[in-house]
Amino acid sequence: MSSASQQTFYDISMVDGYNLPMGIKLLASESSNRNISDIPPNLTNPVCIGSTALLEPIGSTSDALFSTNATYPIPLEQSLSSSFVSSWCPFPLLAFPPEKPGDGVYPYPDDNIHRPLFSPCFSACAKWNLDRYCCAGNHDSPGTCKRSYYSTQAKKVCPDAYSFAYDDKKSTFIVPEGGGYEVVFCPRGRSSNILATLGPEMQVVAQTGQVTRDVEDKASDADYIAKRNDAGKGLAAERLPSDSLIALAVLLGWICLSW
Repeated sequence: MSSASQQTFYDISMVDGYNLPMGIKLLASESSNRNISDIPPNLTNPVCIGSTALLEPIGSTSDALFSTNATYPIPLEQSLSSSFVSSWCPFPLLAFPPEKPGDGVYPYPDDNIHRPLFSPCFSACAKWNLDRYCCAGNHDSPGTCKRSYYSTQAKKVCPDAYSFAYDDKKSTFIVPEGGGYEVVFCPRGRSSNILATLGPEMQVVAQTGQVTRDVEDKASDADYIAKRNDAGKGLAAERLPSDSLIALAVLLGWICLSW
């Protein structure tokens, strides 16, 4: 989205829930605007992978689909195991709850139940439509609308994603306007952790519209990036009420994760 300030704002949103792994790629090299083409790709290309079928092991650094390389290594979330990613969605919010055991009663805790490989997740707002989850009514401000358990879990799995209505300071990418974008569905790899790692550098680009020498140096400094990459730190969250779910068939997801 462009603005009167000649900036473009974009994000990956999980405000309504999670469906498929996806990423956004700024086509900087194709822009005639030097303020765009000079931006290092590891500052602008967020990725969200919350499905184990396309999750690479901890320590993976490859993310070639998003134009990053050894010169500009993209900071990736490196703390979550495949087991956690397979069960991050709060059980009451699963779009496709697994079948009950033979006696028809779910064992406790819920996370001991094997979940399907393709496991979309409703957000708390999308599921229950309550003001405290949707940042509406008396909760329509950053001071009164706090993270739910869903948004906390979503932020762990996809640190660069927008997880609830007032998540903009930790989830919005701002660049000079004029570039093109490519949305990539079903990428393989790990989620990016750009804003928590290179947020100060992105802020300089957003405020000045330019890539300074300091930004360039830090975006290419693997040691600096590794030290600042602190993915996996959760925030306090409130508990969700339990409820049944309405199954939602998403054909694209089955096709994507069956590749």
